[in-house]
Amino acid sequence: MTPDQYCQDKAATSGSSFYYSSLLLPPERRRALTALQAWRLELDAIVHEDHDAGVALQRLDWWRAELRRLYDGTPNHPVSLALQPHLASLPQAEMTQVLDGTEMDLAQSRYFDDAALGRYARLVGGTVGRLTARLLGFTDALTLDAGEKLGLSQMRVRIIREVGRDARQGRIYIPVETLQRFEVPAADIMQSRHSAPFVTLMRDQAAQARALYQEALALLPRADRRAQRAALALAAIHHALLDEIEASDFQVLTQRISLTPMRKLWVAWKTWLRNR
Repeated sequence: MTPDQYCQDKAATSGSSFYYSSLLLPPERRRALTALQAWRLELDAIVHEDHDAGVALQRLDWWRAELRRLYDGTPNHPVSLALQPHLASLPQAEMTQVLDGTEMDLAQSRYFDDAALGRYARLVGGTVGRLTARLLGFTDALTLDAGEKLGLSQMRVRIIREVGRDARQGRIYIPVETLQRFEVPAADIMQSRHSAPFVTLMRDQAAQARALYQEALALLPRADRRAQRAALALAAIHHALLDEIEASDFQVLTQRISLTPMRKLWVAWKTWLRNR
């Protein structure tokens, strides 16, 4: 198996949102984006698959060392080998920020307020959005800022979708202060108790995700929209999913709501056509 095949199997399986959003990219850009997505998933697995904190930190330390080897020209992992041809578009400082966000995720399972959550979200979701924009190509620095907001909006959607799964793993990403403001006890989320206050809370979280999405679209320069179509398609799929979640009255504590592959393909195709 080649490094690119490894990344394809890891990040771009048929039927996934990423698969449909990147389907029409030129092969070289698709390989670059798939490698970045595979790297993100490798880090995500450290947080969500390792139940031993010591083992998780060891794995993260390995990836820190591997990142240094990657930029020194001596990578070992298939994902790193797949990323190597694209390093000119991937600043080491930004890649390191994603590792810092992963470490933050390992260090805490709760966030007190929006400022604390925002720092984590920028390190992980926002930075991956910027890196994605870099790989797709841009002529205006505003495109990187738009990519960051796209990444932040998608992270907000993922937090909403996975709130039940994350709670079962002992994590609640919605800040303590926000839970208190909406009068939703953390125990209700941990015990999967769906309630009217919980729905109101989720509507607020959804509104924040949509606001970030609209800010990103307004910020993205017209000249770069064609180049950024894969990122726009992935964001559009996330927000179609958010609409589906809201239509279910935010039944996310005990189930994982998904779009059908055909719906993802349709949303991605419409987005590509709209941004020709």
